[in-house]
Amino acid sequence: MMKVAISVPDRVHRAADRAARRMRVPRSRIYVKALEAYLAATSEEEITRRLDAVYGSETGPADPFLAAASKATLRRSR
Repeated sequence: MMKVAISVPDRVHRAADRAARRMRVPRSRIYVKALEAYLAATSEEEITRRLDAVYGSETGPADPFLAAASKATLRRSR
């Protein structure tokens, strides 16, 4: 384990303190769990998985204009 000093707003500290008492765990565990959840939710793999779940069944732009605009944008970005 590594000790880390961080600054958090008073309201966040008080909420974490209440949660730790309610759950009967050290306050540092609350911060670790929150950071782990944030990192998991914002990882590139998780974002890709979520986008694939929403758009994975799409076969391509349904609108011919969107298809042409997409191709033109791709050509310009190369």
